[in-house]
Amino acid sequence: MATVEITIRRPALEDAPALAALHGAAWRSAYRGIIPGVTLERMIARRGPEFWRQIQGRGGALILEFDGTAAGYAVTGPNRVRQPGAEGEIYELYLGPEYQGAGLGRRLFQASREELRRAARRGMVVRSLAMNENACGFYAAMGGRRLGRGSERIDGTKLATVTYHWR
Repeated sequence: MATVEITIRRPALEDAPALAALHGAAWRSAYRGIIPGVTLERMIARRGPEFWRQIQGRGGALILEFDGTAAGYAVTGPNRVRQPGAEGEIYELYLGPEYQGAGLGRRLFQASREELRRAARRGMVVRSLAMNENACGFYAAMGGRRLGRGSERIDGTKLATVTYHWR
């Protein structure tokens, strides 16, 4: 029987190209039909390898590897929503489409929470586009309590958001 290794770690500079490719695949899967196509491609193009090299210098990024291949990533930091009782935020948590549904998202989510705890950030929030039903279902299944709705304007299109909270 073959053994598959799953690791979650802070990315290294040489991971930047893999993170850029993973980001593109994950965002196309998550947002196709939600964010207009040209706008989505422009957003992805801004997140090339150089972007990921800069992110790594700021801390808060994690990469999940499945048998040596970049399969998911998360970016965490201080809460931007200013919700009392939530000092941390998961800004992004994505898996490549072929890795979804196997429990890897749960592992990456738990590692992200631990990353926030290590940074002494108690409580956390996550914002998601409301039309991203997979993400909303995932955060609800992970125990997130819906705080409310908001909106985000992306290239002239107003999209509803949902904020989830964990103590």
